[in-house]
Amino acid sequence: MKHNYHISIDEAHKLLTKDNNKFVEVMEDGKMTVEYYAPNISDEQQPHNKNELYVIASGNSGFYRNGEMIDCSQGDVIFVPAHMEHRFVNFSDDFATWVIFYGDEIY
Repeated sequence: MKHNYHISIDEAHKLLTKDNNKFVEVMEDGKMTVEYYAPNISDEQQPHNKNELYVIASGNSGFYRNGEMIDCSQGDVIFVPAHMEHRFVNFSDDFATWVIFYGDEIY
């Protein structure tokens, strides 16, 4: 179920665990989509064709971005341009993040 303008973390978490997924798309409007992402064991995502923002919803993690490693935790915001290599590493059991993809796809 995609929402038009509001979703709580509890609702997103229920949608995520309902199908035992690592991510669920929860909102879409034109060139913007919002996902809720909670990797378990490893983050194996590949670079994307759109710019994205991560807003850390819970827990903490290391974040690899284009050769640089940073620490992040609840409330932090991270920008990743399209096609840049990135992933979360050594994340806590309660780690989850909102993922906001926006703009045109870049090929």
